[in-house]
Amino acid sequence: MRTVLVSAAALVDPDGRVLLARRPEGKPMAGLWEFPGGKVEPGETPEAALIRELREELGIDTWASCLAPLTFASHSYEGFHLLMPVFACRRWAGTPEAREGQALAWVKPNGMRGYPMPPADVPLVAMLRDLL
Repeated sequence: MRTVLVSAAALVDPDGRVLLARRPEGKPMAGLWEFPGGKVEPGETPEAALIRELREELGIDTWASCLAPLTFASHSYEGFHLLMPVFACRRWAGTPEAREGQALAWVKPNGMRGYPMPPADVPLVAMLRDLL
């Protein structure tokens, strides 16, 4: 089984809310809510991939020094195994906006249980609630 490396961010605003993005129609797991991020390309570090993905998906800029390693997810899906480092990010430039047809929601960690998520993301909710 191949391993897919994906990097994700828990973008935390000054009110302690975390940004979730809903996967748009036409993508695998459409309609589920997830943490912003994406695949790490060959030759990229997880941090560089996350910086690139946040710029592409949300139109914001951040820096490696603003990405604090938080936790990781490891989950087997049909056909691949996902390995996903998750970083906390509290500083960025710009206002997050949906650039790829996704819906966005700022959610307190205690309220995340009301948002259906991919199986790999579900265990992260309790961890975020305890850490943030």
